[in-house]
Amino acid sequence: MYMAYSQTNSKGVKYYLHKSEVTLRGGKVQTIYFFAKKEKNEKGEPCDLPEDRIVKENPRNGFLTVSRKKD
Repeated sequence: MYMAYSQTNSKGVKYYLHKSEVTLRGGKVQTIYFFAKKEKNEKGEPCDLPEDRIVKENPRNGFLTVSRKKD
């Protein structure tokens, strides 16, 4: 069974990374990454953290986001 990338935030809540393909208004297809509390999520498929991305946490609410690494 495939294990998704997971991270526990500062509040002790474990989140799993998912990805989904979305079509933008101009017709371009883009991959978005998001965290969910459950490993199985109907909005996307579990995935590993890409090499060019880092995880950030909002210090106020503990919400995790994925952003590109700065060169």
